[in-house]
Amino acid sequence: MLVHRTRIALDADQFAVQILRNQVGQRVYPVHRLDRKTEGILLFAKTREGNMMMQGLFRQRKVEKQYHAIVRGFTEDKFTVDYALVNGEKRQDAITHGMTVKRFEAPWPSGGFPTSRYSLVALQPVTGRYHQLRKHMAHIMHPIIGDRPHGCNKQNRLWKEQFGMTTMLLMASRLSFEYPEGNRIDIACSMSRPFKDALKLLQESCIIGQA
Repeated sequence: MLVHRTRIALDADQFAVQILRNQVGQRVYPVHRLDRKTEGILLFAKTREGNMMMQGLFRQRKVEKQYHAIVRGFTEDKFTVDYALVNGEKRQDAITHGMTVKRFEAPWPSGGFPTSRYSLVALQPVTGRYHQLRKHMAHIMHPIIGDRPHGCNKQNRLWKEQFGMTTMLLMASRLSFEYPEGNRIDIACSMSRPFKDALKLLQESCIIGQA
């Protein structure tokens, strides 16, 4: 499902803006969007004024965002990626904080190694650049499983051929902000079925598990 129609995904036939508009019977404004294969929280405003206020909070970096992802390799306990990204001809500062939730080592040969290592990570983007989390994790050599084109082809092929997984293991799990000022709002969502299935597979196959 896409948030709205776009020329770069002409094969899509479900759009969140249209579905929600039909459900509530009025125009809605997308405030927090996601990439096509990223799952999790979408946020919409019901009024133009509410949309403008929320966009202002995002610009001022007053919205705390948390994502979860399953990535290749063992990540550090805590890490920060401060790496500028290029969008067209524009170079933009980009910062992501991360924390390792759990590590797994599974008995699946890949890339000449007898096993495959993975980490479940919690990611907090300070900035909101295009494909920021996907590019940042690839930059530190821990690409997100199922990410194309920034991910690891060998791991993506392994998960597709052996486990039938075609999605990307990245989801927006929490948003937190004050709206209006002084009124704290926390929005969280549970893990999607593909994400839960991937974690269950890793837990059941794990030969080494670390907190």
